[in-house]
Amino acid sequence: MRTLKLLMLLLVSTFGMAMAQQKQKTIVTVKISTPTVQCESCKNRIERYLSREEGVETAKVDFKKHITTVKYWTDRTNIENIKTAIANCGYDADNITANTESYAKLPTCCKKPEDGGGMDPKKH
Repeated sequence: MRTLKLLMLLLVSTFGMAMAQQKQKTIVTVKISTPTVQCESCKNRIERYLSREEGVETAKVDFKKHITTVKYWTDRTNIENIKTAIANCGYDADNITANTESYAKLPTCCKKPEDGGGMDPKKH
């Protein structure tokens, strides 16, 4: 009888742990405001940068709407890490401002209009 109780307890606890691990390993989709994204070059840069970020499944940038949609694994990263990665790439992400060194290295067309950047209709 005692062995049966121990076996039942072991099965229940193992099942509970397996369920908890399954819940932690989920994919979440978030939309991040990226107001400083100007052009196709910005889009490609962010998508390429995020593709190397741990836990990011997909990243799609809509530079016309200034929105970046990211699917990521919750057990590997979180939204703050993703926003920081975008900022490290040189772009503002929601409430996190761009890394100044990375921003300075961006091509002129990818910089804010007040910094002499923005889309040049002749080039894009």
